[in-house]
Amino acid sequence: MSQNHKNGTYDELIEELRKESKSVNFFLINIDNFSNINSAYGYEIGTEVLNEVIKYLELCKPENAKLYNFYSDKFVFIDERYLNENEVKSIAEAILSFFSQLEFFVHGIEMRISLSIGISQDKGLINISQAETAIDELRKAKRHHFYIFDENSEYVQNQKRNIHWILKIKEAVENEDILAYFQPIVNNTTGRVEKYECLARLKDADEIISPYYFLDAARVTGNLSYVTRSLIMQSFKKFSGTNYEFSINIAASDFLLDYLEFFLLKNAKKYNIDPSKVVLEMLEDITTLDKGTTLQQLNSLREKGFKLAIDDFGAENSNLSRLLEIHPDYLKIDGQFIKNIVTDKKSQIIVDGIVAICKKSDIKIIAEYVHDKEVQDKIESLGIEYSQGYYFGKPKAELLENEKVF
Repeated sequence: MSQNHKNGTYDELIEELRKESKSVNFFLINIDNFSNINSAYGYEIGTEVLNEVIKYLELCKPENAKLYNFYSDKFVFIDERYLNENEVKSIAEAILSFFSQLEFFVHGIEMRISLSIGISQDKGLINISQAETAIDELRKAKRHHFYIFDENSEYVQNQKRNIHWILKIKEAVENEDILAYFQPIVNNTTGRVEKYECLARLKDADEIISPYYFLDAARVTGNLSYVTRSLIMQSFKKFSGTNYEFSINIAASDFLLDYLEFFLLKNAKKYNIDPSKVVLEMLEDITTLDKGTTLQQLNSLREKGFKLAIDDFGAENSNLSRLLEIHPDYLKIDGQFIKNIVTDKKSQIIVDGIVAICKKSDIKIIAEYVHDKEVQDKIESLGIEYSQGYYFGKPKAELLENEKVF
């Protein structure tokens, strides 16, 4: 690459990478939380900060490296020398150390700047995506640090798996291969199957794929609503003409798209389903729900007759004040506490506390992950109203023939 003292532009960077025939050391430098500076002080101050950062990057760039303005708060060093891993790390550490000691004064405002650096050592344009991935992986854990792209890292492998499942989900939606499976929920007083949870499966040739493999990909790529819509249509059709109550998992993205009420009522009318037989089970942690529009939608759905349930309660970040604010009809205790309730004292204490809160709040409890008689006996002794798990039945495409299970 040609060397000069003028910073390269984005277009020049792309041009150079396209014609480069050997591996280079590609340092993608991103200012941490730069959007906060723009929000707090305005874009004029933000532009001044960027100019200051460029000035100091020129001072600390590696010998013979070229600095490029990549995009907004991102910059690139390209170093054509052969460098081993330790030499690359030393350069990144030196840049971070240099900036950690700086104090910026812009229009009388004092501030400090921290950087994240993603590093790629490859040929051509692929350096950009690899360095971006390295920063994404880095920021899952920390900021003001650096990370060298690793094709074999768990993060990169997850990204590849997500791409695989994105394509599979697209095909499944087009071919109507998103399937509804149904797991029984038992009334612990009558011993009868009273409800079902509707769960998504993906058909791939002759194989039925668990949601464990594809739901995260659907969520990350914004395709989860397609799964939800398919599940709603199939479930309403399945329970038309029955007396069973059934629950459908709803994600935060479904509320953001604001289609649920119309779509649910449309299918209720089509299949003659009383909304009071439908339980909307919130898939996401309740603390992630927007307090404004989401609660408005929940209240409107409740007014139309639909019931509400909160899943995985007791897991990390569960919010008691939000629980009382939403006031669901049902609460599902996180399965990790149920499956160990017989042997783990901590699980027993947590479940006891949740049961006490729900009894006082008139919220019925469903215990998931009930896998044997010993666990079921413990659940019954605590006065928990409903049980669900492999002890009573796995999720299947068809409903149980006999609703009396004990």
